[in-house]
Amino acid sequence: MGGGQLIDEFGVISKYFRPLTGGNAAALDLADDGAVIQSASGLDIVITCDALIAGVHFLEGSLPQTVAARALRVNLSDLAAMGATPVAYTLALMVPSGTPEKWFEDFASQLLEDQKRYGICLIGGDTVATPGPLSISITAFGEVPCNSALTRSAAGVGDRIYVTGNIGDAALGLSALKGDLKQCDKETIEYFVNKFLWPEPRLSVGRGMRGIASAAVDISDGLLSDIGHICVASNVGAKVWEVSVPFSSRAESLISTRTALRSQLMGGGDDYELVLVVPEKNNQAFCRTTAEHLVAVTEVGVITGGDGVWLVDEQGATIRTEALGYKHAF
Repeated sequence: MGGGQLIDEFGVISKYFRPLTGGNAAALDLADDGAVIQSASGLDIVITCDALIAGVHFLEGSLPQTVAARALRVNLSDLAAMGATPVAYTLALMVPSGTPEKWFEDFASQLLEDQKRYGICLIGGDTVATPGPLSISITAFGEVPCNSALTRSAAGVGDRIYVTGNIGDAALGLSALKGDLKQCDKETIEYFVNKFLWPEPRLSVGRGMRGIASAAVDISDGLLSDIGHICVASNVGAKVWEVSVPFSSRAESLISTRTALRSQLMGGGDDYELVLVVPEKNNQAFCRTTAEHLVAVTEVGVITGGDGVWLVDEQGATIRTEALGYKHAF
């Protein structure tokens, strides 16, 4: 292709694809984890789509089982962020010519296992041979009670920002797969790698947040970047307290030897935890619901006026975090 100024994925969406929605309310301005189609049945349909490409979203030569699990679960994570119950999905599979049948057997076997685990089924798609890398696109469908889907666009000033689980383990897992964590013992490397290969969508707590959280997003691009998506959609800003961001004990051990790693992991992505924005008036219901679902949550910040995401360090100094987080650049 010709030269010229480069543009990232969010610029492409805003400049070229958003006008194609024609203002249809179901599209949610192409600013959310999925679309919401209202129906007359008392349930709204939530639709999300994610594409994964070998060498971009997972390593070349990855086992078909881990590829299948990742492809389906990242879509389920989007449904979780919108408070939806999974129903069905379609699968478009672009596979390099010469792929042996055993690969398909193992890929389908893992999908079946996850279908049983998460209560979802395949309803269609396409499978083609390609001279290019292995590519997978899944479109997942979920449902929510009418007008109850969680979105990114309703956060209010003063709302508290929470995150489920820990941040950064998956990014460290990718580093380990690339051979960059040689100082870690075998058990620690296996822990990090599993966090990357086998993301766990937070479906139950996502459903529990309907009517409680004012906004939500799953962490795919990085904690700070995804909080930024909420800020843009809600026309607000955010402060995040660096010392409050939760890391596993294994990650903390590495951070203690490489202080710059803390901020890197906040922008690392692939966590597939949930960022939950909660008004003060709903705090009691929030605490009760997360306890019921046995999910660890940590308050990491607050929604503010203005714009942008600002990281507050131990000394109280603030820095704008625009550069942290993953974006596809074209």
